[in-house]
Amino acid sequence: MPELVQKTAVELRGLVDRREISAVELLNAHLDHIESVNPKVNAIVTLCSDLALRLAESIDSKIARGEDPGLLAGLPIAHKDLLQTKDIRTTFGSRLYADYKPKFNALLVDRLQNAGAITIGKTNTPEWGAGSQTFNDVFGATRNPYDLSRTCGGSSGGAAVSLATRMLPIADGSDMGGSLRNPANFCNVVGLRVSAGRVPAHPVISAWSNLSVLGPMARTVSDTALLLAAMAGPDDRSPISIPESGDRFLADLQSDCNGIRVAVSADFGGQLPVEPAVREVISDSRSLFTDLGCTVTDTCPDFNGADQAFKTLRAWSFAAGHGENVRKYPDKFKETIIWNVEAGLKLTGDEVSTAEQMRTEVMHRVIEFFADVDFLVLPVSQVAPFPITDEYAKNIDGVEMDTYIDWMKSCYYISLVGLPAISLPCGFTAEGLPVGIQIVGRPHQEFEILKLAYAFEQANPIWQRSPDFFS
Repeated sequence: MPELVQKTAVELRGLVDRREISAVELLNAHLDHIESVNPKVNAIVTLCSDLALRLAESIDSKIARGEDPGLLAGLPIAHKDLLQTKDIRTTFGSRLYADYKPKFNALLVDRLQNAGAITIGKTNTPEWGAGSQTFNDVFGATRNPYDLSRTCGGSSGGAAVSLATRMLPIADGSDMGGSLRNPANFCNVVGLRVSAGRVPAHPVISAWSNLSVLGPMARTVSDTALLLAAMAGPDDRSPISIPESGDRFLADLQSDCNGIRVAVSADFGGQLPVEPAVREVISDSRSLFTDLGCTVTDTCPDFNGADQAFKTLRAWSFAAGHGENVRKYPDKFKETIIWNVEAGLKLTGDEVSTAEQMRTEVMHRVIEFFADVDFLVLPVSQVAPFPITDEYAKNIDGVEMDTYIDWMKSCYYISLVGLPAISLPCGFTAEGLPVGIQIVGRPHQEFEILKLAYAFEQANPIWQRSPDFFS
């Protein structure tokens, strides 16, 4: 593997800034690597090399003129195929939009390009981002680079695999029920679910919706912080956007962990079934936090009611987003989406109101829990990567899953209460499959999460264990 693509985003940004390499050279190194690796994993589904070259040449010209080339100058990125990209095929993983080319960029795409990132294409996602297994009828399935017979998770699966295989140094993703965290966990990279409004979204169907968020993915915590700095910041078109600059995420991540109170629970305090191999890795993380100086306890908030509330609100959002098209083109949607939409269309006002009340009750209990701890550490997913031929995990430690999303409760319980959470590489199973930890913090405390994650990463640099099939 070429040495250049193995470097972190922070390292690459420094090389470009010091003119040790050009943006064009960096782009070509990644394009060559993509050509070699991508056919084996199917992570990047659309390439736009001509646009990428123009953007890279523009960055080099700015640097030559002494102008500021941007925070992400020269760093290649491929956008999740749920984000609209001007004149670049954007399918949403749907046969209904298989040939769609938007006439505009999504806000996040513009923001990243304005920061100097080089758009090279799109990453694969399940149909409309539904389900944490990345496959669709347009492009097929994306494979886990640590075991090509396994799933990479989802819905930001193409992004996670692109990072793990060193085809990209940074990637964007989105997360409703775990779509930033689960694929990061399955691919030994970092995915950060931010507070609603930290990364504004436009256009969207409901500008006040706060269940789904956009966020950064990368191989290291420092790279994730760098990307978040470019993503974050208010926008008037997003009424829930947080009025705080992303510059705060450029601050030093090193910190003293002595006395930090960390609650570690390998199974949500017995509330969820968790595969033994996953529990073992999470339990082993306790000693690492203790060695950092943290005070570690084995406690977890009460998430009673979270499942019903999340499923109700998720179905409601699916009905709003896809109801009309499902009625018109039922043959263009996979069965699980039709099921979710139909469930949403049947909801009564009383059921939605009850879900919102339950959500509030769960959130209040979790916030009260954080009066006694600073961070909560949980499994990201309740299982390790499963066979790619399975649409979803149907049994966890002897417990049957009722629907295609039940196995992701460990992620969507956190989504429901709106807390920021990072998926961080932690270890591997005996079969060589990645397992991460989920560090959850208080509202709007992304930077504090990043600091603790950085300390953990320095003590346990397991992210450096790359897939070996392309080495």
